[in-house]
Amino acid sequence: MNDTPVSERERSRSARTASQVREALAGRRRGVHLLLPFAGPAVVVSVAYMDPGNLATNLQAGAGYGYALLWAVLFANAAAMLFQAVSARLGVVTGVSLAKLCAGRLPRPVALAMWAISEVAAMATDLAEFLGGAIGFSLLARIPLLVGMTITAVLTWWLLLLQRRGFRPIEVAIGALVGLIAVAYVAQLLFVGAPWRPVLHGMFVPVVPDREALVVCAGIVGATIMPHALFLHSGLSGERVVPRSEDERATLVRYANAETVIALTVAGLVNMAMVIMACGAFHNGHREMTEIGAAYRTLTPLFGSMAAGLFLTSLMASGISSSVVGTMAGQMIMQDFLGVSLPLWLRRLVTMVPSFIVVALGVGVTRALVLSQVVLSFAVPVPMLALIRFASSRRLMGEHRLGRAMLLLAVAVLIIVVAMNALLLGQTLSGP
Repeated sequence: MNDTPVSERERSRSARTASQVREALAGRRRGVHLLLPFAGPAVVVSVAYMDPGNLATNLQAGAGYGYALLWAVLFANAAAMLFQAVSARLGVVTGVSLAKLCAGRLPRPVALAMWAISEVAAMATDLAEFLGGAIGFSLLARIPLLVGMTITAVLTWWLLLLQRRGFRPIEVAIGALVGLIAVAYVAQLLFVGAPWRPVLHGMFVPVVPDREALVVCAGIVGATIMPHALFLHSGLSGERVVPRSEDERATLVRYANAETVIALTVAGLVNMAMVIMACGAFHNGHREMTEIGAAYRTLTPLFGSMAAGLFLTSLMASGISSSVVGTMAGQMIMQDFLGVSLPLWLRRLVTMVPSFIVVALGVGVTRALVLSQVVLSFAVPVPMLALIRFASSRRLMGEHRLGRAMLLLAVAVLIIVVAMNALLLGQTLSGP
């Protein structure tokens, strides 16, 4: 056994997981052993909801507006949960990704336009993720940002190579990083503390204090409902295990829904923790705190090096893991829309270029992170609309199509996102 090549061992791990899923579908597994084989796709995409873009927008929300914008985090996470569940259902039922369905069933010009928008969104996503990890390394090791970017690139590349060993190794690696991020933020709350009555008020009483708050809200939506995650989830769910009967397909849909709810609930709690931490640390006395580097340097004298170290640890873990997931999504989007598969190193290079340009131009990196999330907010209605169209099709989905209540809810969320973007655009064009 010890002489077995690593790649073979890892491939056997994926095969073993697929076999365990089959056993669960046949009713031969119980309890936790029943659930674990199904965990994977939603855990991977949940990283997109805890990336440095989320940290940047949540830092501005908590420091500048206290708990007032927690409602935006709650709305964005609930909306993301709904659409990720729809994406997983689409993948399980059809066996293909959303991008492949768009390429095969929509007019060619429409599909190409969707691909172009998705590529812009992928670059905006990677800008936030890659820069976030690099900032973490730069601050922790006190090295230049460009060196931190190089380290982040190497670690991201190493994790991406796990794809060659089957689906399970990358799922396990991403899952471990998700756990690290969650633990780090929970621990930070122990240092900062949280008055729960104002927290609950901020979650359930929507207010937009000023124009800049609207920008932050749009950034929160863009950082949470991620276009590339909607595409990726359908592909991961469709390719992982192929159902052999309608009963198996229904069971897979049920477990995909459960995994999505659990994984994105954790992601939502992490986002809430980000805002609460930022409010507790900076809102009283440091409301102008908008830069990640300044936040780290301020945390040290206020709450000690342990709190500051946890802040950077979560930043690095989220930056590396989400950058990996972003590259995976970019590969899938290009391959399924265009039928073109770039070498992994070239795909990674293309998505990193904007990050190096931003740093070379001397743009404020935290502000760049927030604006990148606003770009995503404008891009996300495209896959949302495509998901609604395909998932509500009786011909495509059969008995698994969206019911009337879920369809109306999905349409309502889409309208809210579009309205928020239109309001933001109108205020921007009208000037100060």
